[in-house]
Amino acid sequence: MVDKAASPVILWFRRDLRLDDNPALGAAVATGRPVIPLYILDETGEGRRLGGASRWWLDKSLRALDRDLRGRGGRLILRRGPAEAELRYLIAETGAGQVFMNRLFEPDAFARDADIAHALKGEGVECVGFNATLLCRPGAVLNGSGLPYKVFTPFHKALLATARAPQPTVAPASFIVPQDLASEEIEHWSLHPTRPDWSAGFVGAPGEAGAKAALTHFVEKRLNAYALDRDRPDRSATSRLSAHLHWGEISPWRAVNTARAAATSGSVASAEADKFVAEIGWREFSAHLLHHFPYLPERAFKAEYDAMPWRDDPAALAAWRAGRTGYPLVDAGMRQLWATGTMHNRVRMVVASFLIKHLLIDWREGEAWFWDTLSDADLASNAQNWQWVAGSGADASPYFRIFNPVAQGEKFDPQGRYVRHWVPEIGRLPDRWIHAPWTAPSSALADAGVRLGRDYPRPIVDHAEARERALGALKTLKAVSRPEDDE
Repeated sequence: MVDKAASPVILWFRRDLRLDDNPALGAAVATGRPVIPLYILDETGEGRRLGGASRWWLDKSLRALDRDLRGRGGRLILRRGPAEAELRYLIAETGAGQVFMNRLFEPDAFARDADIAHALKGEGVECVGFNATLLCRPGAVLNGSGLPYKVFTPFHKALLATARAPQPTVAPASFIVPQDLASEEIEHWSLHPTRPDWSAGFVGAPGEAGAKAALTHFVEKRLNAYALDRDRPDRSATSRLSAHLHWGEISPWRAVNTARAAATSGSVASAEADKFVAEIGWREFSAHLLHHFPYLPERAFKAEYDAMPWRDDPAALAAWRAGRTGYPLVDAGMRQLWATGTMHNRVRMVVASFLIKHLLIDWREGEAWFWDTLSDADLASNAQNWQWVAGSGADASPYFRIFNPVAQGEKFDPQGRYVRHWVPEIGRLPDRWIHAPWTAPSSALADAGVRLGRDYPRPIVDHAEARERALGALKTLKAVSRPEDDE
């Protein structure tokens, strides 16, 4: 009979792929027992199968975590299959009496974990959960009626008043880890793409060290101009932390506290730090909404928008995906996404608006494409942000707010540097026509070596006509709003 007082404990890693500021890890080590660091690739237990770009990031992040563990005398045990079954196999192999984990709050994962905890408890194995992915757990921030907030600003104010930062922790210097356990080889999981390998241009440094370096660089080099420059795709001004935060390679509290410390020291303006903290707050808002409203990725938060008369246009959808719409800013963003696994935040809004409103294609088509192609694909943020653009989400931008991709390019990429990088076939056009090449005189096109319709497509839809069609679709819904000027 196994002596559970001396048995090992399982540390079940999920989207908390770090050693510092990891409450489950700290609690596991504090037992004084041998710790089994475990990652289970459960392809179905969390609802959706990971997209291709996410799998690329996960591959690198797991390798980094394993290296970090080996540097402390441990290693990462890899298993693949339904999570409950794999946990049971490992418990039977080792006699482990406890499972430590950091909670996931997405609906399918949350329900799965609750079922696992209940089943194992009945067999004398305790599951101990913590929050390591959010500033505070969903359900901790509610309005005066005890209901979830549906508007960001009051949510964010309540969040800042409610949430309390935990004490930062550092990884233990060493682990006591059983050495005779079988582990799958990560190469056999085929997380990295082959035949072909489309990830050659992917950006980012997955892993905890990469996350820390990204945060340090952002705070020291970019944060002081963040509020203004973050909208400029032609500048390196964003934090580039989204994938690190999604995979839990860094704590959101560490990101918040580092920015606040820079403001306190006077190295950055308080307003800049506050803006960055608000962006972390928007991520939090999305996660809390999905936890309370689990249908968010599948149907409109505002039910009347499910009656929107979407168009079925496979050719237009394919052109959007490929960055061949004839609108340079849209095409630059979609090409950046495919080539690097990410896209500038301002451009994400523009390409989403174009798909939903210029092409009148269901936002769920875009959400699915982003899920597969973004290395930071996050179920809550992805669904919430697409519904925000579509006008159907909580605290959403109104549907009649239709981004003009030419005006957006002229405002946020005024010299066309971003477009020229990703749409080089029109790169020799002068600034005044770079965002609307079809308006350039034939002489300018000839001088730039551009043949519209051959080297670069003509617009697949006219902006003014598309805008009127979108507003007409809106009028078919019960809730009709007043149009406003393009942005």
